[in-house]
Amino acid sequence: MMERKDRAKQFLPFDAMKGLSEALREREEKVLRVERREPDEEESAALNDALIALKKGDRAEIVFFRDGGYFCLEATVSAVDAVGRKLVVGGEKIPFFDLFSIKIK
Repeated sequence: MMERKDRAKQFLPFDAMKGLSEALREREEKVLRVERREPDEEESAALNDALIALKKGDRAEIVFFRDGGYFCLEATVSAVDAVGRKLVVGGEKIPFFDLFSIKIK
């Protein structure tokens, strides 16, 4: 009869090709990465206007660039740090440079 601990081992995940899943994940990340796109004049003006109008407690949808991709976050604004040039939203500190668009809800 098989001991209980040995019996449990047979149900553990098995990686027949060590490192394959990591290599595939790495390749997928490279494929999904995009170049940062500079906003045109109209988009920049809209972003500036939204930043000026934005205040603590506002709910906003923010599109920002980080780690080779664009992310969309809808959350309540915790702070607009004009001196540090950062927007604090939902626990994220987003530099103004990385912002792409803001829609106040």
